Amino acid sequence: MGKVEKGITCSVLNCDESADRSMSLSKAKMSQDLDFDNSKKRVFLCKNHYKDWKKSSKPDRETERMRWD
Repeated sequence: MGKVEKGITCSVLNCDESADRSMSLSKAKMSQDLDFDNSKKRVFLCKNHYKDWKKSSKPDRETERMRWD
């Protein structure tokens, strides 16, 4: 059982919602819009912040994907 299933809260500053996803801090930093605590290697995102992360990091993720083709 992982931390998300145990009910950990979102890692975005000033957010108290329960986390829905987890990812590495370096991957989460693709989005400049979200502020995280930089002391941990993994971050946990609630549903709303994960949606914001996907929208703001889409161009970076697409260029990263093209590098592998």
